[in-house]
Amino acid sequence: MADEKVMLGHGSGGSMMKRIIDEVFFAAYGSDELLVGDDAAVLPALEPGERLAYSTDSFVVTPHFFPGGDIGRLAVCGTVNDVATSGARPLYLSCAFILEEGFPMDDLRRICASMAACAKEAGVRIVTGDTKVVNRGHGDGIYINTSGVGALPTDRHLGGAQIRPGDVVLVSGTLGDHGITIMSCREGLNFSADIESDAAPLNHLIADVLAAAPATRCFRDPTRGGLASTLNELAEQSGTDITVDEGAVPVKDAVLGACEMLGYDVLQVANEGKMVCVVPADEAEAALAAMQASPYGRDGAIIGTVAAADATRGPKVFLRTAFGSTRILDMLVGEQLPRIC
Repeated sequence: MADEKVMLGHGSGGSMMKRIIDEVFFAAYGSDELLVGDDAAVLPALEPGERLAYSTDSFVVTPHFFPGGDIGRLAVCGTVNDVATSGARPLYLSCAFILEEGFPMDDLRRICASMAACAKEAGVRIVTGDTKVVNRGHGDGIYINTSGVGALPTDRHLGGAQIRPGDVVLVSGTLGDHGITIMSCREGLNFSADIESDAAPLNHLIADVLAAAPATRCFRDPTRGGLASTLNELAEQSGTDITVDEGAVPVKDAVLGACEMLGYDVLQVANEGKMVCVVPADEAEAALAAMQASPYGRDGAIIGTVAAADATRGPKVFLRTAFGSTRILDMLVGEQLPRIC
């Protein structure tokens, strides 16, 4: 392709648009369905006894490239993980780009290659998409929207409302890696230890946990708002209290040190490759073993328990601190770090 940068003509619907589709998008992840070139992908019917799980998300992170990933990897991981939290098997993705005039074509190729590699790892196919180009100065380079479809067994019902008193809370690994990576890149901060994003597709980890702990109540990925916001959402959905042991929560020393220096609560910092899981107490050890056997769950841990809420005050999340005291763990208010995903 002679063009080195995205131009308005690449979103025109004419020959330039065909060229960017053929030589960038199709070349990177052209599935059989996508290569047909129709406006809608025709996909195989689900097996008897299965339902559809569907999710969509948009990604506006800045910078576009960072240690451990880029906006393309986030776009695939984010939607794959959202579909998988329902207990579904992610199958297909759509991908829509909003590109700014002047965006380097080499960067676009690099992002598409990253998306292709991540989709292959997750075992999903990108089957349809869209491209729009906006005027220079109106799009911050690139925005990506992905939607995902998965197959969900009819007898599987996961969700925050399924949580019961006596359940156990697990997390699949160290917290805060993604948020602190983005902050360090954005502000030019240097830390003594390498910190990189945890962006990862977790559908295989979730499937392994479900196989080991079939009575699992729910999964939730603690992205914006971090673990604190996620647990508050789950407590509200289930009408329960959740108590977390601060000493059991896995956090890298470098990430904890960065949070202390910047004044952040690591439990409110975003993650892009971690999963919160709530299971009955008698399946907690099996779920943990399955997590830790996964490449993305080696640092998995049991971090808390669920109890009945006091009817006079409603559901709450509590943190049992390293000093032996207990405090309320609040949901994040406002935006701690904008443009995180």
